[in-house]
Amino acid sequence: MQENLVIVESPAKAKTIEKFLGKEYTVKSSFGHIRDLSKKELGIDISNNFEPHYEIPADKKKVVGELDKLAKSAKTVWLASDEDREGEAIAWHLAQVLGLDPKTTKRIVFHEITKNAILHAVENPRSINMDLVNAQQARRVLDRLVGFELSPVLWRKVKPSLSAGRVQSVAVRLIVEREREIIAFESKDYYRVVADFEIAGANGKSGAFRAELNKRFATEQEAEAFLGKCKDARFTVLNVEQKPSKKNPPAPFTTSTLQQEAGRKLGMSVSQTMAVAQRLYEAGYITYMRTDSVNLSNQALAAAKEEITVLFGAEYSEVRNFKTKSKGAQEAHEAIRPSYMNHRTIEGGPQEKRLYELIWKRTVASQMASAQTERTVVDIAVSGAAEQFVATGEVVKFDGFLRLYSESVEDETGEGEEALLPPMKKGDEPTAQTITALQRFTQSPPRYSEASLVKRLEELGIGRPSTYAPTISTIITRGYVIKESRDGEKRGYTQLTLSKGKIARKTLTETVGKEKNKLSPTDIGMIVTDFLDAQFAAVMDYNFTASVEKEFDEIAMGEKSWPEMIRSFYDEFHSKVDEALESKPVKSSQMHELGIDPKSGKPVFVKIGRFGPVAQIGGAEGDEEKPRFASLKKGQLIATITLDEALALFDLPRKLGEFEDKEVVIGVGRFGPYARHDGKFVSLAKTDDPYTIELPRAIELIEQKRIKDKRMKEPIKIFAEEPGLQVLNGRYGPYIAFDGKNYRIPKGQEPEGLTLEACRAIIAKSKK
Repeated sequence: MQENLVIVESPAKAKTIEKFLGKEYTVKSSFGHIRDLSKKELGIDISNNFEPHYEIPADKKKVVGELDKLAKSAKTVWLASDEDREGEAIAWHLAQVLGLDPKTTKRIVFHEITKNAILHAVENPRSINMDLVNAQQARRVLDRLVGFELSPVLWRKVKPSLSAGRVQSVAVRLIVEREREIIAFESKDYYRVVADFEIAGANGKSGAFRAELNKRFATEQEAEAFLGKCKDARFTVLNVEQKPSKKNPPAPFTTSTLQQEAGRKLGMSVSQTMAVAQRLYEAGYITYMRTDSVNLSNQALAAAKEEITVLFGAEYSEVRNFKTKSKGAQEAHEAIRPSYMNHRTIEGGPQEKRLYELIWKRTVASQMASAQTERTVVDIAVSGAAEQFVATGEVVKFDGFLRLYSESVEDETGEGEEALLPPMKKGDEPTAQTITALQRFTQSPPRYSEASLVKRLEELGIGRPSTYAPTISTIITRGYVIKESRDGEKRGYTQLTLSKGKIARKTLTETVGKEKNKLSPTDIGMIVTDFLDAQFAAVMDYNFTASVEKEFDEIAMGEKSWPEMIRSFYDEFHSKVDEALESKPVKSSQMHELGIDPKSGKPVFVKIGRFGPVAQIGGAEGDEEKPRFASLKKGQLIATITLDEALALFDLPRKLGEFEDKEVVIGVGRFGPYARHDGKFVSLAKTDDPYTIELPRAIELIEQKRIKDKRMKEPIKIFAEEPGLQVLNGRYGPYIAFDGKNYRIPKGQEPEGLTLEACRAIIAKSKK
């Protein structure tokens, strides 16, 4: 009989832990949860206090069988799953399914995979915490009830195959509301005035600086009138104010702040960040990556102080104890930090290295001294005008934590630090070299990035560390939200410049609306949100969703019964579901009329069709002719499409002319835009617009396809000594054909360089 069996969730974690425990310990992985609610049915006995019905999925039965065999032959079983609610639930399910004896079963937890932490955990085992398990069960049961009951309502009232979720639907609502703000936003222009001054210094050298007018003008005429006043004006320094200030370092990372900063600084998605952080944790490089806490252990504080003193000197060290703001923060143990502060770099891939460096810098910076700065503000009067110019400058007296780390913000302008101002005193008269009035425009609210959505969800108290990544992945996968980049559009603007007593006017252009990886709702996302808002206002309410999270926290602390919590929600919710099934579909899911088609005189509609949003001509009551349909283009929304844009969709198929005495037709099919010629179809390139493409370009694509097809038919290699063996081009890449069978060429081997012996070796290996 073996002495000890240790069960963890992942093979990577098992591998790391095995290094720290002796030969008496066998470490195995459960590969995550070993059972879940039944997928075929509700899986919850509502009449019996919401008792969950769990089942072991088919793909987990082999793992469970192996663990069962090992557990029966072990003297002690150590359940070492993660320290959060999800990990506690995994430990409980293992104990239940494997029939573990409480007397020989020990639960151990640790928030970093280091030798000290593992050995300390083994010396201090505990029993399974049922309060944490019940909090996880409550979340799972409530989310299943909401999804299971809401989804059929959507199928019947909006569109088949839709689904809803408690947190996901609220996240979509945030994105939909932001999109509607953007749609409703009307940009207004104004004029910002900036002056480039020079002032003579005491040593005879002149100093240059920039100042901005303390007023913005509504029209070009007002801006020009002010520049006119400046032609002969005198500029006088009214006041010079110097203010010392300090900037404190940010707290160490929590799950959400790590996701936000990795998104902004490293361009990582939320799910990417969590996957990389998981690998770092399992390799023993960082502490547990799902946490609400900004606390650091005394050991970590001492290690950080030592590291800062060695790297920068004692004056850069300042020990700080950050306090977690959220009451009852889930798993409030420690912030995300390096397991070893003196490990500045790690082994691993580029992503692992970059994320680790970010965590290391943020943790160490949190224990560094504040940056000491001096900010200078200079007010400059304009003779003959009430307005004043204001120049601001900042100088860093002591860089403190900024020497190592600077926190980024969403949509940074990249303009950098404020400039240093030359010495000035009251009464000085700087000279204006140029004064520029620039036309600017008010900006609509920005679309959410994954990072800013996580920040907003956290501000509203919606979700917890373990839910942000799956929530965002789910709403994108379900097609309610898309993550896309926009190239932006060209916009003209006016610049007035006063120089040497003359005002010059220029019209310039700039690109506006450029976005990278921002979240926007699809038509179906907007329609589902409207429907749920109308029928299930309570479920979609931000305060309700946040209050449910607090109730989960109360269950985790043993202050609330989970079946009672579910009951208080479910009874009212279920009656709302019944009401919704009886009601008529909401207006937004019906056809939305845009106007009349001038050619046919029939009404033009937009709606959600079987395969997505479509425009429709005809089909009103009493119309005997069949309606015509056209799919909306990518980026077009039912809420914003105009009549002209909808009518333009019916320009396809387009006849471009003839090539080789046969017609060339452009259309859009199941696989996207195409050119049809002589019964054959050629896909258009992504850069080709089916509505504007001309005949020469279509012919070019047709000829390119012919050359490609010809090459596909020609063998890459043939062998005289083995005529039946050929290296060919296939639909999915090059392959070896021999004796009526096809063989894949391994990655890294060039098909042109294959010898007969190499081909035979590939065939022999494939047979095995």
